Amino acid sequence: MTSNIEACTMLDNVFEVAVKMKENDVGAIPIVDGETLVGMITDRDIVVRGVAEKKPGSSKVEEIMSSQLVTVSPETSADEAARLMAEHQIRRLPVVEGNRLVGIVSLGDLALNPQSDSQAEIALTEISEHDQTNLQ
Repeated sequence: MTSNIEACTMLDNVFEVAVKMKENDVGAIPIVDGETLVGMITDRDIVVRGVAEKKPGSSKVEEIMSSQLVTVSPETSADEAARLMAEHQIRRLPVVEGNRLVGIVSLGDLALNPQSDSQAEIALTEISEHDQTNLQ
């Protein structure tokens, strides 16, 4: 899990989210209200819900963010996190205590965990196959 998370707020716009992604070399930025997780924006969201729908960079984050998130707690096992990623076709899971964002676990994090290699590989394979199907 990565615990040093850069986040944006509902007061930020899409351009500010994109800049934060670039500065931190990440593909997703959580959206918080105080410490409470309220949404997530991925680089794909910016393209599909922003650029493709001709929404300017000055659009509010709530116009393109995902608000129905799959999350895990810090006690969630790596195998369970990988299973959830595969089931929901997602590459990143916010880690929350209550509603408070405490980190993000990514497929890359799981791949680095020797105890979850097989689950991470399964999740990546299923997500990649889903991505390839959507390209056709």
